[in-house]
Amino acid sequence: MIVDFGRDVTGRLAAAESKEWLCTNGIGGFASGTVAGLLTRRYHGLLVAALAPPVGRTLLVSKLDERAHYEGLDRPLCTNRWADGTIDPAGHHDLERFVLDGTMPVWTWSWADALLDKRVWMEPGANTTYVQYSVVRAGGPVALEIVALVNYRDYHGTTHGGWTMMLERVSGGVRVEAFPRARPFVILADGADVTVEHEWCYGFDLARERERGLPASEDHLRAATLRATLAPGRSLTVTLSAELAPSTAGEAARRRRRRHETDVIARWKRAQPEARRAPAAVRQLVLAADQFVAHRPLRDVPDGVTLIAGYHWFGDWGRDTMISLPGLALVTGRAETARRILTTFARFVDRGMLPNRFPDAGEAPEYNTADAALWYFEAIRAYHEATADTGAVKELFPVLESTLDFHRRGTRFGIGEDPNSRGWMRRSAIGWSRLGSARPWRSTRCGSTRSRPWPPLPALWAGRPGRGRRWPSGSGGTSGASGASRPATAPT
Repeated sequence: MIVDFGRDVTGRLAAAESKEWLCTNGIGGFASGTVAGLLTRRYHGLLVAALAPPVGRTLLVSKLDERAHYEGLDRPLCTNRWADGTIDPAGHHDLERFVLDGTMPVWTWSWADALLDKRVWMEPGANTTYVQYSVVRAGGPVALEIVALVNYRDYHGTTHGGWTMMLERVSGGVRVEAFPRARPFVILADGADVTVEHEWCYGFDLARERERGLPASEDHLRAATLRATLAPGRSLTVTLSAELAPSTAGEAARRRRRRHETDVIARWKRAQPEARRAPAAVRQLVLAADQFVAHRPLRDVPDGVTLIAGYHWFGDWGRDTMISLPGLALVTGRAETARRILTTFARFVDRGMLPNRFPDAGEAPEYNTADAALWYFEAIRAYHEATADTGAVKELFPVLESTLDFHRRGTRFGIGEDPNSRGWMRRSAIGWSRLGSARPWRSTRCGSTRSRPWPPLPALWAGRPGRGRRWPSGSGGTSGASGASRPATAPT
């Protein structure tokens, strides 16, 4: 195991809460928390669902607080810090080990002669999280008591409790509807006794938010308590889902996750023969790369794909997607994913510009980046170099041709070619004072009078097809055009 912490980390709260884990579902949703099990960010939760994939991310299930009863012992597994600084309970004291098994975080608690595992994973392509408890070793049965804490808010926010959610007992668990027309979600556990409750728990402390200068206290609703007794070698799986009919078969769900990760690694190995000799850490990085790939279905492109710019708080950004595409998709052997990303973003090119970002609430994309469209050219070049797929370039050619035309004539914010600078992007004429957030990522913004463009901006423009760059043979573009003003020919 590449990530494998023992008591020197898990038993010390400062160390255990500083280390975070992340699981994703391939549609923008995620689960995340700390090794210690306490919440330190507003972004932590077991089910942060992407209700309008890959955005619309909403915290639904905050955490599960567990206790174990074994041979007269009553031991907490969970850890919480409250607004007054109190740590209660302190389940990290019995936490023996934390490992990453693929992308699945696994905790192991030890007391007396018993060992109990807990692991978390998400269903690929669904807003569903599984939490599985297994009695690895014990001299008798272990009784578990699991409190489900829920919420319903934008993942950038915080909640102050006191309002009423609609809780309904259903087969195997509880159904939660936070308010009329909210997306319902369920908490299910086959084999558990479920007691529906409605009690707000006030004042969870969020230490990392305080460090960021943001509100650092939040409330969560105690929606249900699940109770089950497990014999040695047995497991209980809790299903947290915003889907209509989620599967509650824990072992089958775990195998599906394993198959997904096995396929990710297999594609990388097929694409990179030297991968078989790569250190285990590189294999872990390949799995981590997969967590940034997300579906972005469109009306005319139901299998659209994008890349998440970063966790926890970023969605998909045009510039970040194009810069990272070669490493996240091509090096890892996912050429088809790369092509789908390129064709998905082609649908959003407007007036020669690629979106800077897609807002979290699903509003119209923001076209305020000076260089994303040029990185798009570079991503297509890298894709063709890796695949020799001229058909994709032919498909995208009209978009590229239009983008070049807009950049020659000028598009939003005065972005365009400077005819007096030998075909480079405009300098003073680019209008930095009006550009605002459209500046390239590395550009100075606050208190600067700089009018020169960020160096890679003219470099990207100089390296476009038609200026020292060849269109792939057969793409329909010019071959070996060298003049900045020479137009590319239409595809045949």
